[in-house]
Amino acid sequence: MSSRITKAVIPAAGLGTRFLPATKAIPKEMLPVVDRPAIQYVVEEAVEAGLSDVLMITGRNKTTLENHFDRVAEIEALLEARGETEKLDRVRAATNLADVHYLRQGDPLGLGHAVLRAHQHVGDEAFAVLLGDDIMAGGGSLLSRMIEVHEATGASVVALQEVDPAMISSYGVAAYDASSSVEDGVPGAGPDTIQITGLVEKPALEDAPSNYAVIGRYLLRPEVFGVLEQTKPGAGGEIQLTDALQVLAANREELGGVVGVVYRERRFDTGNKLDYIKAIVELAVDDPKLGPALGPWLKQFAASIAE
Repeated sequence: MSSRITKAVIPAAGLGTRFLPATKAIPKEMLPVVDRPAIQYVVEEAVEAGLSDVLMITGRNKTTLENHFDRVAEIEALLEARGETEKLDRVRAATNLADVHYLRQGDPLGLGHAVLRAHQHVGDEAFAVLLGDDIMAGGGSLLSRMIEVHEATGASVVALQEVDPAMISSYGVAAYDASSSVEDGVPGAGPDTIQITGLVEKPALEDAPSNYAVIGRYLLRPEVFGVLEQTKPGAGGEIQLTDALQVLAANREELGGVVGVVYRERRFDTGNKLDYIKAIVELAVDDPKLGPALGPWLKQFAASIAE
């Protein structure tokens, strides 16, 4: 394995049916969050963590993703002629972010299958997987921390977040070694880590081993590809990445095991309508240009609907 992780895989083949009809002709990853598409936040996060080689696993009708990260000479020339340098810089930013590659998933056989499709590009290196539905408020800080933990332990690493037990059935959920608390951490990895012993995909509340949910960031050893090749379709008839992680977690000596990093900053799940709207509002409030005007208006609006 390479000692320096540079590659990120972003599965982006989903149909986005929860946002129909908006996603009838526009990929869900291209829905705007304030002033840029959701997928750009994810690529920016990877780049901030030092991952400059990005592979997107796409499907049909996703060509606008490629167009977004490509040059549009006509627009650039127009903005340059008008002297609109700030807009020009923002347009060029997406093009210059990273070395972005694209690969069709083909059959929609699940997240595990999408990750497996990346094998030829990734090779025998550790790599990151970023799900496009999740935007992390801390930018690349979570991925940077996961890389540190991988380097310290040699394990595959997943991001975890404590969630309301009522929502636990919507997530993959981690079981962990009770002797490895987030106060003490995994030996050698520091605080905020736990040794994962197993994972359960979307369990009922009474079957959930904890309230630590796997969120959309993974740092995987290349052995995951061999496991995925042997993984049979699971929940929903799809090849689940969670099932492969279960095998890795159960084979610490041979496959390195799985360590969880607990993330406590804000995470925006843009995969559902309400959280998508919250993401736009919260990120707009944080924006130095929009926030000063939006914040007071939000207070007035909240007061008006509370009456």
